[in-house]
Formats: sequence, structure tokens, C-alpha cells
Amino acid sequence: MEKALQTMINNMPEKTGKSLDQWKSILKEKAFAKHSEGVNFLKKEHGVTHGFANTIVTLSKEENNTADDLVANQYKGKESLFPIYKKLQATVEVFGNDITITPKKTSVSIIRKRQFVLIKPATKTRIDLGLKLPDKPTTDRLENSGPFGTMCTHRVKITTVDDIDDELIEWMKEAYDKAE
Repeated sequence: MEKALQTMINNMPEKTGKSLDQWKSILKEKAFAKHSEGVNFLKKEHGVTHGFANTIVTLSKEENNTADDLVANQYKGKESLFPIYKKLQATVEVFGNDITITPKKTSVSIIRKRQFVLIKPATKTRIDLGLKLPDKPTTDRLENSGPFGTMCTHRVKITTVDDIDDELIEWMKEAYDKAE
């Protein structure tokens, strides 16, 4: 699929009269609430075929996602978990100035030299906190990584801000220390 997409992008100037970057600039000036509105605009106002219009709008949206947008989208319908996320973020930020916070579509990676914490709103009522703690035994609370697979070695299920207690902070700090 990647090759077909690249071919479509390469053919865009010839087939539509503008490059992908030029189309993105045009779409940036408009604020379409829905994907279909952008597609219809390109088709009606610029005579772009449906396939190209759909591709242009899709690729424009992907790049317009700021880190804040990615995080906000993770907590849509799960707003009650957002204070937990904010406290987890604030907690790790004090460990050192060598931390990078990298929001993705469904989770947020916290990285030193490598990822040591992963924050994922798993359900409407729970955040799964992944930790990279090699050789640390599991407990009732410090479970095996579960759905995180090899990205993390352990998982802690968090349902309230109060779950971010001294024990959890100690595990997060230990993961940070091991990520150097």
C-alpha cells in the first residue's frame, strides 16, 4: 500500500495541478469539521477526483495532529481519566530534564534514552501504566505487561488519582533510573 500511496503523491501535480504540499496549504486555510467536507470542497471547487481528494484530506489531517491533539483525542469520552494522566505526566517530569514525552494515537510514551513509562487510557474508567522494570518480580498490583507485550515489562491499573501513591512513584523512578 505504501508504494501505491507514494505513486499517487508523485502523480498529484500532473493529475491535479498542485503538489501535496500546495493542497495542504489550501486546506490549512479552511477549517473543515468533517473529512467529507474537505473532500467535497476539493472535488467541487478544484475539480479534484474523489481518490485524490480523499488522499489529500487524509494526509493533511495526519500531519495537523499536534501532541496536544493526540492526547485530547485519547481522552474523548474518558475525560474523568485526564486528571490522572496530568498527575502521571507531572510526576515523571520531576525525575530529570532528559525526559521526552511522545504522544501517539492511543498512548503516551515517556522516554529517557529509551521508553520507561507508557500511559494508555485502556477503558473509560482505567489507565494502564506500562513500566520497563526488567527482572522485577510481579505482584498483585505490579502485574505482568499484559497487552503491552515487549514494550513494557509490567503494568499497573490506575482508576483514581489516589492510585498514584509513593509505591507507584518509586516504581516509575526505578524505571527512569534503568532507562539511562
